[in-house]
Amino acid sequence: MAEEVILLDFWCSMYGMRARIALAEKGVNYEYKEEDLKNKSPLLLQMNPIHKKIPVLIHNGKSICESLVIVQYIDDVWKGNGNLLIPSDPYEKAQAWFWSDYMDNTVHEYARKTWATKGEEQEQEQAVKDFLGGLQLIEGVLGDKPYFGGDNFGFLDVSLIGYYSWFLAYETFGKFNVESECPKLISWVKRCLERDSVSKALPDSEKVREFVQNLRKKFGLE
Repeated sequence: MAEEVILLDFWCSMYGMRARIALAEKGVNYEYKEEDLKNKSPLLLQMNPIHKKIPVLIHNGKSICESLVIVQYIDDVWKGNGNLLIPSDPYEKAQAWFWSDYMDNTVHEYARKTWATKGEEQEQEQAVKDFLGGLQLIEGVLGDKPYFGGDNFGFLDVSLIGYYSWFLAYETFGKFNVESECPKLISWVKRCLERDSVSKALPDSEKVREFVQNLRKKFGLE
């Protein structure tokens, strides 16, 4: 019996990009279903009744929620396909989870403030400073390695690369440049974009910038 794999997602979600990249890295065929986050589908509400958020992976009728959990699930289920994404070394695995969590729960909030701050120049400047400081810490973890896991593209690369598609929006409204502050990180981005799994999963940065500009108008920030 053929496997049923469905991904409920939203086009510019950096969390959904993780699932798309992991599925592509493993060569898994799946059905993509774009969600309207203002009018969530009955399927999304059924499959993620706790948080009611994307992404949700549905595998043979069973749902897996939360993007990092999804990546680990994909790596476990399709272990024989492609490279392992999750580090086998317990310490490296712990570090990968730690820095993924740091990006999602700390740096991401600084990033949001770079474009979502209204008329509070000092607060926005602090957000930019904090955001770049967070990226510099992550750049330090990368060091001179090709990828975060060393020579092989892996879990932390999958976890972080989706944020790049939002950099242009952050830079535009926060008035800064990531590459001038974190050149090694942007070099890593360029290496990641050479992979089909990444280049096909990440949306156009200009389109994301327009999306953020519309959000700013909606929230009365312009």
